[in-house]
Amino acid sequence: MATSLETIGTLEYVLDKYSKIWSWKISGDRAVSMISRLVPESWYGENVNEVIIPDSTENLKQIKLIMDRYPLEILSKYAWQRKIVKTFAPKPTLPPIKHKLKRAKAGEQFRGKLLNFQKEGLDFLLKSSGNALLADEMGLGKTVETLSYVATEKQTFPVLVIAPLVTLTNWQREIAKFLKKKSRNGRIIESESPSVTLIRTGKSKQLPKTDIYVINYELLFKRNFDLSQLGIRTIVCDEVQNLRSKTTQKYKAVKKLAALPSILYRIGLSGTPIYNHGSEIWPIIDIIKPGLLGNFKEFCEYFCYVNDKGKAIVLENKRASLRHELQKHVMLRRKKSDVLKELKDKVRYKEVIACDTDYYLEELDKIWKKLEQEQKDAETEFSKSAAYQRAIQSERQIAGIAKLPHVINFVKNIMEIEESVVVFCHHRVIHKLLHESLQEFSPVAIIGGQTDSFRQGQIDKFQNGESKLMIAGLRAGNIGINLTRAKYVIFAELDWSPAIHRQAEDRLHRIGQKNTVFAYYLIGNGTLDDHVADILVDKSFEIDAIMDESVDNYENKNKAELILAQIQDKIRSK
Repeated sequence: MATSLETIGTLEYVLDKYSKIWSWKISGDRAVSMISRLVPESWYGENVNEVIIPDSTENLKQIKLIMDRYPLEILSKYAWQRKIVKTFAPKPTLPPIKHKLKRAKAGEQFRGKLLNFQKEGLDFLLKSSGNALLADEMGLGKTVETLSYVATEKQTFPVLVIAPLVTLTNWQREIAKFLKKKSRNGRIIESESPSVTLIRTGKSKQLPKTDIYVINYELLFKRNFDLSQLGIRTIVCDEVQNLRSKTTQKYKAVKKLAALPSILYRIGLSGTPIYNHGSEIWPIIDIIKPGLLGNFKEFCEYFCYVNDKGKAIVLENKRASLRHELQKHVMLRRKKSDVLKELKDKVRYKEVIACDTDYYLEELDKIWKKLEQEQKDAETEFSKSAAYQRAIQSERQIAGIAKLPHVINFVKNIMEIEESVVVFCHHRVIHKLLHESLQEFSPVAIIGGQTDSFRQGQIDKFQNGESKLMIAGLRAGNIGINLTRAKYVIFAELDWSPAIHRQAEDRLHRIGQKNTVFAYYLIGNGTLDDHVADILVDKSFEIDAIMDESVDNYENKNKAELILAQIQDKIRSK
């Protein structure tokens, strides 16, 4: 391995004799091997172990990324200094677009009290004519703002609320809490709430006439015809990131409903509308304000580049302009630090813990051997890709098991100071083992497959202090619940999406939280956890640059591609 004083090759600024353009020439076996993986458009030079790289801003950044960790001997020092200063000089940022929002007064059909920033949210919806994306951070009351709008704007009923299955009951409760019934002659009935139909079956049949219909995304395609007969005027899409893929049935179903002549208002709600890549914002805006970002091809040509996996990534120099375009026309985005001055901070720690290395390596060897055989037997590229995905998922599970005893000790140490704790994990087997191993604390649990009533009972027990430990599935407990009783959240396993983790953190960090929230990300030493963490960081930069002016703080900012190149470099150096 190279030390900080050793170089792995040379770097020179040259005029390429074939392309006739000024380029960077890198020489050296290890240097060529690493740069070839990071820069797809590089080509081999005249000599062995020599590569030519076009002189561009992106390529220069990739070279700098390698040199931060593995030094190259710079032969063209003047050219390098001139280029690197120009590339990394701070760029002026556009001033944020400020909406002149007033503190609007909710209509008489609204039952409740809005905070000042929520009144401004209501004003934004009114000024947007009810076609808007409310993208406030989680825990700021987007549901309440939406209900206040429905109660204030004219001709909003009937309303269709589309939401994740686990949040349907919560929507029903919030409607009863914040809305008053309005009779046919326009009289407000204080003691009653609007009529609600909760749609829980995919079987097509005529629906009763009510004020509000609530349905989950998965049933939408099956009940599309029934819903189209109701004269719906307002569509509310909660956790609108569910529509981030334009190829899904739920996107097509919502798109069809949103285009009905009766629809006047289309509202999307999500603190995390982008899960992985910035291009996911296009299908959402296409439903709320069709045409604002052009068609998908036009959007990609202007804002994006396509990476080696075929994913459309928003260009770094276009992220601010995309954010301002959204803020100008359709999106309201506020962070908790902007509007809740009394809310304490959220602090993240990446904690590296020990794991059973022997078990992990033994099981990993089995996984790779199985993968090699499946790759040989695969007759199509799809089969090869599926085999690879299965191998990755298997590795994630054995990594969780390998570090489990140390996760349990970590949880017990925090429980000893008599604090309420939420532990998030991904796999059912890990959830089960955690629940069994921590029985002394009488934990409550949230996991997929629970009934609404049982799930709510578990949440209430935790919030009331009957149990001080909650064990939750990352994708079952990250939305639609309030866990402000706790100030410690522990991630026993990592998800591939940074949005999933933020949603989980913000079950604690929201209105009603009186303490600083501490989020611990437990990284298994010697596993691929560190690589997953780096991918999360990489995705977070793109998401933050589009959604917010500032980038969230993370400890490790190395690019995932560099990590992969380092892994290959270690293998070659053995």
